[in-house]
Amino acid sequence: MSFGGPAAHIALMRDEVVRQRGWMSEEEFMDSVGAVNLLPGPNSTELALHIGRQQAGTGGLLVAGACFILPPMALVLLCAWAYVRYGRLPAVLGAWAGAQPVVVAVVAMALAGFARTALRTTPAVVAGLFALLLAALGVHELVVLLAAGLLVLAVRMPSRAPGAAAGMVAFVPWLPMAPPVAAAVPGLGWLFLFFFKTGAVLYGSGYVLLSFLRGGLVERGGWLTEAQLLDAVAAGQLTPGPVFTTATFIGYVLHGVAGGLVATVGIFFPAFLLVGVSGALIPWLRRSPPARAFLDGVNAGSVALMAVVTWELGRHALTSPGLGALAAASVLLLRLGVNSSWLVAGGALAGALLR
Repeated sequence: MSFGGPAAHIALMRDEVVRQRGWMSEEEFMDSVGAVNLLPGPNSTELALHIGRQQAGTGGLLVAGACFILPPMALVLLCAWAYVRYGRLPAVLGAWAGAQPVVVAVVAMALAGFARTALRTTPAVVAGLFALLLAALGVHELVVLLAAGLLVLAVRMPSRAPGAAAGMVAFVPWLPMAPPVAAAVPGLGWLFLFFFKTGAVLYGSGYVLLSFLRGGLVERGGWLTEAQLLDAVAAGQLTPGPVFTTATFIGYVLHGVAGGLVATVGIFFPAFLLVGVSGALIPWLRRSPPARAFLDGVNAGSVALMAVVTWELGRHALTSPGLGALAAASVLLLRLGVNSSWLVAGGALAGALLR
């Protein structure tokens, strides 16, 4: 039932878990929200996993995760099937064209909200600007996040920075995951590793995911077009549940049902692992000033990645004054509190009728 992104998911969970069922107190729930915000990956999914583990151990974690992920995954698979089968019909082409400017507006609003939270200090702003330069030059997304984190760490704790930089060499094995032969569709194994890596290192808003997808699958791989990436995000907005089910849509487009399932498992699997070990990990992150400084920098770098991908997607989607007006109207309606799912559906309907 939770249309509208992570804020809607968390609000609905709070209503169910705190007010209606009394499983947790308000303070326990807010502590859980703060805890999962320290972990990479989809925060609302991790909150569901955390609640499940707290209520019923490992079994509860698995049940909560399955129940939170499987319904939206099934709906996105259905959308992807219809997209592949009927996507070339004029009315369908018009629907996707009308939805794309709304998606750009949704991402831009998410960027603004995330920036207000992440760029609250001078070191974070400096790290964000540096990361923006690197991202605009086409530097790999992981390198951008790593550089931003180390920059804030160096400013706040210069004595700890050299040792922390050496420790961050652990990230290096993730980087050489070069794509297969250019223009060849990647196999299921590579698809799983790509989405697993993305889910394991993604900090900040779920829309930071778009930067990783665009860099790995559009720019470096060439397996998706800008339009297909926007269409995948539109499908994620039209369905309830986590934005990360965008991976399900992309996996189906590349490899059918098997690809959709593999991509879904790949991107959500790190969340299960991280929540499973978070009993020891989160207290350490809270106690460690270097870790908090580094994560503040990573969040600033995430803002930069979102800014670049929003600009690039906007350049592709807003190709006429009418589409630009649709995006501007969507921003206004989002500020007034209209649910993004209704806006995407309205944009799609308008595009279909006009086509």
